[in-house]
Amino acid sequence: MNKSTLLCTIKSLRLFSSSVNAQSKNPGKYCLDLVRHNDYENYLCTLLLPKNLIPAAIAIRAFNVEIALVQDQSQQETIKEMRYHFWNDTLAKIYSDNPPEAPVPLELHRILKTQNLSKRYFQRLLDARWKKWKSGMFLNLSDVEKYSEETVSPLYYLILEAKNLKDVHVDHVASHLGKAQGIVTLIRSIPYHAQKRVLVLPQDILMENSVSTESVFRGEASKNLSDVIFEVSSRAKQHLDKAKSLRGKINKDVSTIFLPASNVERYLDKLQKVDFNIYSPELAKKENMLPAKLLIDKLFKKW
Repeated sequence: MNKSTLLCTIKSLRLFSSSVNAQSKNPGKYCLDLVRHNDYENYLCTLLLPKNLIPAAIAIRAFNVEIALVQDQSQQETIKEMRYHFWNDTLAKIYSDNPPEAPVPLELHRILKTQNLSKRYFQRLLDARWKKWKSGMFLNLSDVEKYSEETVSPLYYLILEAKNLKDVHVDHVASHLGKAQGIVTLIRSIPYHAQKRVLVLPQDILMENSVSTESVFRGEASKNLSDVIFEVSSRAKQHLDKAKSLRGKINKDVSTIFLPASNVERYLDKLQKVDFNIYSPELAKKENMLPAKLLIDKLFKKW
């Protein structure tokens, strides 16, 4: 690293540190705002949880947002790497009763005083994104499934721990829903990542359907690309259906925890209606009635 790059890196990290320190006076509100601005659909679902579960769920999702944003906060690989190391060290400090003076670590530390949340699930969230950043691409659909489970299912496991619930059937629902939601999240992110020349589709399926990486980056809709999206989204649907099939084996009291499944199902239905054209304007339209729809889903215990 040359001197200029080093100085730029140090300056960026100082600005980052100053920003989080300025927000640390009200960690709970910071976490709430962070999730609302960056993970709106899950934010709405979280607000519909039992009141005593909301603070922990918001803190858990805020941690996930922070580490997910690492790659978007800077184009410099050195800064990305330092931030991942920052969060790795931060996680260790939180569980060593010595959290940094930053809002998300402080809020998580506060939650841990009353609720037993396993460090391994937070570590899994962080490690999965770190590995993806280092590898750069998914070779096949199995890689997509694994990444999806490792970046979504631990969130459900942690929220279930906050509820002090341990049940093998519930864990199975969390595993399958995590895969379904993770895959759908990747599909939804394709137009955004294409602008940054980041590929989130599996290489083997692209090659089988003669879809070039460049055409994805250029945002070119095609029948072949739709076939790729169909195949990937079908795997998400399989996991969603499996999660739905297990609902009868779990207590209805935990159904609200899995309410994000409604958003997954709703998006897959919309994707089918546009013939799996990921660049269709219909998919980008804001759903103004979403809060009401989720409330209805909760009241009728759809999940």
